[in-house]
Amino acid sequence: YCALTDVIFTQIKDMGCKIAIDDVGTGHSSLVNLRKVDLDYLKIDQTFVRDIGVDTITGHLLQNMITLSHDLSLDVVAEGVETEFQAEYLKERGVSYLQGFLFAKPMPLKEFLSNEFDT
Repeated sequence: YCALTDVIFTQIKDMGCKIAIDDVGTGHSSLVNLRKVDLDYLKIDQTFVRDIGVDTITGHLLQNMITLSHDLSLDVVAEGVETEFQAEYLKERGVSYLQGFLFAKPMPLKEFLSNEFDT
């Protein structure tokens, strides 16, 4: 991370784009970035979503990530939502955005653009 990153992120945000840290909770992201980058979203990795209702340690970690996001005024995106139970669990905890196979499978861009989705 450097001053050039600040310039690039500022330009991106000036264009109206939003910035997210992906894979929160895994080795690919770092909480130190929360101090350095003007973020809009935290995306919680699917490994935490997959274990909802199964692993209490993961549940505590997930809740802490959600709470941290809310405390920092960041919206939360949960990756890998595959069941209604997971979706309801996350909605009840104030997770703003859900993505996963529960809603749609990966598809080519042309097919995605031609579909109408319920919001």
